[in-house]
Amino acid sequence: MTDPIADMLSRIRNAQAVRKPEVVLPFSRIKMALAEILVKENYIKKAQVINDPQVNSFQSIQLELKYLGPKEPAISSLKKISKPGRRVYTTKDNLPVVLNNLGIAVISTSKGLMTNKQARKEGLGGEVICEIY
Repeated sequence: MTDPIADMLSRIRNAQAVRKPEVVLPFSRIKMALAEILVKENYIKKAQVINDPQVNSFQSIQLELKYLGPKEPAISSLKKISKPGRRVYTTKDNLPVVLNNLGIAVISTSKGLMTNKQARKEGLGGEVICEIY
């Protein structure tokens, strides 16, 4: 797998398409940081680290998905912006505005992952990871 964040976003998108209550994906610190941003911004209910019962040496992330109604997921769009073949960077003055500030962009800064709104407050730029709304 060359792009684990794109895999994470695809797993969330696919699980919401078939109305799964939760999705499990391999653990990494950057995926966990992205999941914590999604919880904080109220796009998913809960994210927790679990030990895989089949193989004790591997950890996984379990995400409890959020739905607004019986047929509407809380996340309507997950879009990967920076890809392995084309990295997208931005300065503090050119941070993206997603859906007229109703959505978020996740930015990888020198102080870790944060939303575009947090990066604007702190005056930081960085790599634009994805857009979510």
